[in-house]
Formats: sequence, structure tokens, C-alpha cells
Amino acid sequence: MKVVLSSLILLSLVGCASAPPEKPDNLCEIFYEKSGWYKDARKAARRWGTSIPVMMAFIHQESAFQSRAKPPRTKILWVIPGPRPASAYGYSQAIDETWDTYKRSTGSWGADRNDFDDAIDFIGWYNDQSHRKNGIGKSDAYNLYLAYHEGQGGFAKRSFAKKQWLKDVSKKVARRSSTYGTQLKGCEKNLDRGWFGWLFS
Repeated sequence: MKVVLSSLILLSLVGCASAPPEKPDNLCEIFYEKSGWYKDARKAARRWGTSIPVMMAFIHQESAFQSRAKPPRTKILWVIPGPRPASAYGYSQAIDETWDTYKRSTGSWGADRNDFDDAIDFIGWYNDQSHRKNGIGKSDAYNLYLAYHEGQGGFAKRSFAKKQWLKDVSKKVARRSSTYGTQLKGCEKNLDRGWFGWLFS
């Protein structure tokens, strides 16, 4: 009985840990709910120089904070489920090839796309690469997202130029990053103090 009860508790904790935050549009509420996410985000921001709001806006857009998100399957004859259009997976929706490059580049051989700390570090790393290769400012959420979607080579060739839908999405990401930034200013001191500070926020 004790073994069964322990297993049920463990499964419950795992389920809670991977569930998306209840209030994804409020960065402070996300970090209050998801213990450890702020620490992971702050670590990635300090390592790669990309702001927390920018990286979190990317995750909101890419996966809506779903740890095991995948692109929807294509349809064969409009009914039969077909293959997925890409190998994108996890919080950051990184594809297999780019994720492997990240692991080789950073030495993070055990990194998993469905782990938040690895996913946000990946986004910080990728934005750092876009800064180095394309000269994009690390707070420029709009252009960083275009490079994230098209790849640094595609961005250099302006492959996004005729993709109005993508430019609209990038504007949305930039707006969310700005909103997240404003929200974070109101709670960052409490987050830096840890759980004791949250009680009095």
C-alpha cells in the first residue's frame, strides 16, 4: 500500500512539474508558480546575455510552455494522420540537428528538450549565435525571433521578407517580450529573494 501511495504521489508531482503554467500571460505568476524556472532563466540570461523576457516570450510562442510539444501531424487525404512536418520538440521547439549542434557547442551532452533549464539555455545560446553571425541586438526580440525561425543563414538572405505571417508573429513575440519586461520589473526583487520574498509580494 505504501509503495502504491508513493508511486501515485510521484506521478502527481511529475504531472504538475510538466504542466504549463496557469497564467502564461503574466511572467511574475509563471515564476511564482513554477519553482526553479526563474533561477534557470536568470542563469541563461547571465550566461548568454539575452534578457529573460525575450527568452520567455520565445517559449510562449513556440510551445505555450508545453514540455513535450510537437508540430501537428500532416493529413493524408484530409483524414489520415501523416508524418510531422519537422522534428521540433519540447519547450523551445528545437529540431534534432540544431539541438545536436547546441549540445556539441556547449558540451551539454545530457541536455533534454523537455527540460525547462536546458530549453531556455538553448534559446539563450541560439540568440547569442544570431548576435554573433547576424549582428542582431540581444534585446531585439523581433529580429531575434525571425532568425530563430528562419535560421541564421535564412535571416542573412532575408528569407522572411515575403512571409508577412512570420513578421506578424515576430511582432507579437516582441510585444509579449515588452509586456513580460514590464511585469518582471515589478516582481524581480521578490524573485531574487527567493520563496520567503514571494510570501510578501
